[in-house]
Amino acid sequence: MSDADTSARQPVALIAGCGDLGTEVGLRLAAAGQQVIGLRRRAAQLPAPITGWSADLTQPLTLPEGLPGPIDVLVLSAAAGGGGEAGYRAVYLEGTRHVLDALERAGQRPARVVLVSSTGVHGTAGEVDEGTPPQPARATGHVLLEAEQLLRDRHPDAVVLRLAGIYGPGRTRLIDAVREGTARIPDPDVTTNRIHRDDAARAVVALATVSDPPTTVIGVDDAPVGKGEVLRFLADELGLPPPPVATDGSRRATDKRCRNTVLRGVLDRAGTTLAFPSYREGYRAILAGQGTRHQ
Repeated sequence: MSDADTSARQPVALIAGCGDLGTEVGLRLAAAGQQVIGLRRRAAQLPAPITGWSADLTQPLTLPEGLPGPIDVLVLSAAAGGGGEAGYRAVYLEGTRHVLDALERAGQRPARVVLVSSTGVHGTAGEVDEGTPPQPARATGHVLLEAEQLLRDRHPDAVVLRLAGIYGPGRTRLIDAVREGTARIPDPDVTTNRIHRDDAARAVVALATVSDPPTTVIGVDDAPVGKGEVLRFLADELGLPPPPVATDGSRRATDKRCRNTVLRGVLDRAGTTLAFPSYREGYRAILAGQGTRHQ
């Protein structure tokens, strides 16, 4: 974005899909001096200073007309919330199309567009970085790749952030499984990749604000690690025995190691860094009650 474009007014950011991650992004952009508009089905749930607009990205007629602008930054951070391939197609692919169409009808062309995608486009195994050709192993990964391509066709300089599994406040699936005794250590173990919600938001904000960002970024922490190691760590932190090893021979359809060298460089340029470089710092903060939702 050009300084000349925004020096005389407050920059405007539109968060399309202002759920948990989008809200954290919006609050950080607002703290950095931007006017933030959040599109969400129930806009009343959005905290100040985000200006909420009720909209369903899958229903183009609900998208608002007459947004204040021009829009400088567009963040596409929808979440399917289940529904399999059909749900992903409705939210990620068609939702992206609907937002871009609405902005085009309004004569709006944001200077920076960031799409939150997933490392799921990279399939199930091996070393992964930004140069790794996408090879989705699941139908949902193919839909995400379609959404990425749709965006690039219309905004060739758009930024795609491929996030690994997000954990953090309100995202305690593994902790709950260990506490409830339902967790199982896979045999053989599988490598997992993750990023804390706050660091994911930090990455989006950096990509939305630095000059000349890379157009593809892998969003993970520093520590690809076996799922079994994480489960044993959580059990130890909770004062519980380690979960049993799975005896049915099942394993998750993932075993890849994602690298974050590019992300680290972007964060450094933005004057920040990962607050939770590994699962240890992140889960300890959650267990200590730190990092409450949208603090």
